[in-house]
Amino acid sequence: MTKALESTRLDTVRAWVDGWTVSRGTPPPVTEPWGLRVDTGLPGHVARHVVPDPTPALIQRLTSAIKVPGTWLKLCAPAELIAPWLPPGWAIDPPEYLMTGTLTREHAAAPPGYTLAVTTRAGVTVARLLTDAGEIAARGQLATAGWAAVVDRVETAENHRRRGLGVVVMKTLAATAVSRGATTGVLVATPEGRKLYESLGWRLRSPMTAAVFTG
Repeated sequence: MTKALESTRLDTVRAWVDGWTVSRGTPPPVTEPWGLRVDTGLPGHVARHVVPDPTPALIQRLTSAIKVPGTWLKLCAPAELIAPWLPPGWAIDPPEYLMTGTLTREHAAAPPGYTLAVTTRAGVTVARLLTDAGEIAARGQLATAGWAAVVDRVETAENHRRRGLGVVVMKTLAATAVSRGATTGVLVATPEGRKLYESLGWRLRSPMTAAVFTG
């Protein structure tokens, strides 16, 4: 990897973590020699260590020092690379993907039968598509971090999928982010979410592996 590409990925990871902490209402990230640490303090999610450039020696050092179950590693590498480096007591989640996208201020209207509701509180904007009965059919949220807008918790209820609701949510969040001066969207996607984001022109920056210490 060239220095330019490495710097770009580090900047992207930093922006994602900065925005994620605002979105989730956690303490700000702490810079470590190997990456970033977020002390979430939640049951089953005590802390997360975000490592942009994992190596076997680094993973060995981290896993040897971690003693509290519910501590997570978020690693910029595929699971098949990471798995042999983890000692017993660690479990790997399904694959994730660090992605970025150019933001545009594009109007998105709610389809018939749905109402779009957008609220902002404590720096976090939430877009919801509601049914006539008030049920949340789809939602997503974002927090800005300088040039980046971090998109988080995008989901569509199972009985409302394949109706373009996710696209409406994403375009609404993008327009909000542009109005705040952000130019690039950053997120970590599930395999299912990746399909939606790629259809909107987002690009894969790195596979991500989430591993948790179970004790």
